[in-house]
Amino acid sequence: MAVHIRLRRMGKKKQPFYRIVAADHRRARDGRFLEILGTYNPMTVPAKVTLFEEKVTKWLNDGAEPSETVSTLFTQIGFTEKYLKLKKGEDVSSIEIRTEITERRKKTKGMKKAVAAEAEAKKTKAEEAPAKAAAEESAPAEEAAPAEKAAIAEEAAPVEKAAPAEEAAPAEKADSKKEDKE
Repeated sequence: MAVHIRLRRMGKKKQPFYRIVAADHRRARDGRFLEILGTYNPMTVPAKVTLFEEKVTKWLNDGAEPSETVSTLFTQIGFTEKYLKLKKGEDVSSIEIRTEITERRKKTKGMKKAVAAEAEAKKTKAEEAPAKAAAEESAPAEEAAPAEKAAIAEEAAPVEKAAPAEEAAPAEKADSKKEDKE
């Protein structure tokens, strides 16, 4: 039986309160559970978390997997750090588990745009580095073929010269029409 440590919703409508429980992964979110391991109240400011450390440690040692949300809660209150040190056999008497979680700042539209711009800048820098390395490697091969570049440039040049001449022709026609009207 795979046991997960997850949140079980309690409380009234629009006023959530959660119990941290050990439950079979096949059970519903609010269904039958094996044991209550703590509580989480996100409605208070700051949010409050109570945890029965011995019970949680027992379930984690038995192979229970915490859900993503519960893992985040454990990290925020400092339980994950304490558990890992305890598992290694280090002294954990100095580590205190917090009972309150400070609320993270809400991201505004301006902050989201700034974060997106930073991510885009990092992405372009990461793409440019391999491109520069590839260009440096292919540079000797390009130096060996200057005749090909000259041939390509000569083919492109007549096309460019023809285009302005064609553009000038309609302008001359317009000038001649203006003169005819006068």
